[in-house]
Amino acid sequence: MKNRVNRVVFVLCAGMLAATVFTGCSTTKVSYGDAADVETTTASFGSTDLQQIASKMVESLLSYPSIVEVTRQRRPVIFIDGIKNKTTEHIDTESITDTIATRLMRSGKFRFIDITKIESVRKQIEFQRESGMVNPNTAIQTGRQIGAEYMLYGNLSSIVKKSGRTKDVYYKFTLKLMHLKSGIIEWSDEKEIRKTRTRSLFGL
Repeated sequence: MKNRVNRVVFVLCAGMLAATVFTGCSTTKVSYGDAADVETTTASFGSTDLQQIASKMVESLLSYPSIVEVTRQRRPVIFIDGIKNKTTEHIDTESITDTIATRLMRSGKFRFIDITKIESVRKQIEFQRESGMVNPNTAIQTGRQIGAEYMLYGNLSSIVKKSGRTKDVYYKFTLKLMHLKSGIIEWSDEKEIRKTRTRSLFGL
């Protein structure tokens, strides 16, 4: 009985040692790739889709006749209300609007207000006014903020179809620019993306 227990312990220890040696000998390779390369890992929403959407929306907005006329005279102030994710996937739509906003700002045609930071701004203004720690001559006064002229908002939706080994995913991204004073939609465009994934016969 004792010999059997010893053999079991020996086998277990040998197995653990082998696993440790195998793990220690394995290597993991990490390399950088081009962020602009086409991503085809899965049929889910990915970086290439985000870049295509941002490029299409920015190019369309900057070339729209009425917007071109406005931006010749001044740099309108915009705030982003957000993108509604109507797909069944967990998609960070804020990344899409961040990319669009960054490219529009770099064009030199627009200015943006970040409404997600309004509460932080309010607290900072209160601190400067009421704490007694800030020189009154340099403290920011309330009522001096510049109001936005336009609101940018939109939707991301998808239709997913499966048949046998094939999965078809259709995305539609819609973006709109509203003139806040009049409520008129000054510009709108959409980007459609279709992706198809076909599994191998062995399900790989």
